[in-house]
Amino acid sequence: MRRPIAARNATWAHTTAKTLAGWGVAPNTVSIASVVFALGALVCLAGAGRVEAQWPAFWLFLGAALCVQLRLLCNLFDGMIAVEFKRASKLGPIFNDFPDRPADLFILVGCGLAGGPTWLPTLGWAAGALALLTAYVRLLGVSVGANEHFAGPLAKQQRMALVTIASTVAAVETMFGWQHYAMTVALIVIVVGCIITVAHRLKLIGADLSGTPTAGTEAE
Repeated sequence: MRRPIAARNATWAHTTAKTLAGWGVAPNTVSIASVVFALGALVCLAGAGRVEAQWPAFWLFLGAALCVQLRLLCNLFDGMIAVEFKRASKLGPIFNDFPDRPADLFILVGCGLAGGPTWLPTLGWAAGALALLTAYVRLLGVSVGANEHFAGPLAKQQRMALVTIASTVAAVETMFGWQHYAMTVALIVIVVGCIITVAHRLKLIGADLSGTPTAGTEAE
């Protein structure tokens, strides 16, 4: 089962994926590139938390936001190249899922290193661990015979959107000499949201196994 992504049906996405496939780019290579961009986000966020000059911090935060979005684009295009353009390999399922785990960890740990309260790095690690837990619960459901649930309220797309917004706001905060409230708030929301997401997915898995119908549809 593929993660529902609305952008997959967009003309620009199809054109880009077609171009990459035409260049001979393998979907597994795109999956690996997503980890590289996530690592870039970590470097930018950690750098922004260490520099004192306004303009370098400003551009580092914006660089982090860009890297996060490029990571998501890789997540979009690897599947499109594999499925729509018939470039899937036997190792595709591993490359499709595993790179997301270090990518999530790099980005969320980076958020914790972006400057702020002394306990922010711990919060970043907690957010990273909980993000891994949401993925574990999704795959656990499949392993026990349930459907694969990508439901939120804070699944990968929502987490990365929040980090992108927080990084952009943090860049503005830097220029005005404000404290790094945006990243602190974002990590708190991610931690709480991931806990709710894990509970929600477990509920859906339990309903699948017991045959109990659930109201509504998944948001992602």
